[in-house]
Amino acid sequence: MNTSRTLATAARVLRQLRHDPRSIALMLLVPCVMLLLLRYVFDGSPRTFDSIGASLLGIFPLITMFLVTSISTLRERTSGTLERLLAMPLGKADLILGYALAFGTLAVVQSLLATGLALWALGLDVVGSPWLLLLVALLDALLGTALGLFVSAFAASEFQAVQFMPAVIFPQLLLCGLFTARDNMQPVLEKISNVLPMSYAVDGMGEVLKHTDVTANFIRDALIVALCALLVLGLGSATLRRRTA
Repeated sequence: MNTSRTLATAARVLRQLRHDPRSIALMLLVPCVMLLLLRYVFDGSPRTFDSIGASLLGIFPLITMFLVTSISTLRERTSGTLERLLAMPLGKADLILGYALAFGTLAVVQSLLATGLALWALGLDVVGSPWLLLLVALLDALLGTALGLFVSAFAASEFQAVQFMPAVIFPQLLLCGLFTARDNMQPVLEKISNVLPMSYAVDGMGEVLKHTDVTANFIRDALIVALCALLVLGLGSATLRRRTA
């Protein structure tokens, strides 16, 4: 891996995204809009918003980063840009980390906006530190970025990239413990939920919601989400080929 090449790749991706205001709006504004709608859906029951708002603060960034990253990376693959880049003295690690760094930068901004809105404008009541909420939201956004980079290798069109969302995101959404405690699920589904990264994202947000201090469970949950993101990034680099289909 070459640091200068990685940074150059990240800068190129950011320059391209700068000319795509719709993607930027999707990444930065949609999670905020969803949280705003959720707050006023439960306007008569603010405790309900407190109980699920923290979890969704992590889930919304994951979903939006997955969508934008998968579609943007697919454009690079189908246009031949990736093939031309790989023909240069640019390692796979430089390329995949450059993309991750570019989208990760936007993930930081997205997480700051969504967390700030939830805590200081919408009155989300949490016991723990707001910085821990921000950390989990950022890890979730990075996980969405990694998943998007990975699945872009298996789609032939932007429509197919969007179709991966029901296969990759929706099962995690249903099994993550947002709608019911995981130990109340059918045993097979509970075991499946125990290996899905979104489950630990929701658990991590729950720890911040209930505890003033950093707990061992929070550290475990944050590490699992971070390791899953790194693992998926590694798998994504394996999908890069010298010749595109």
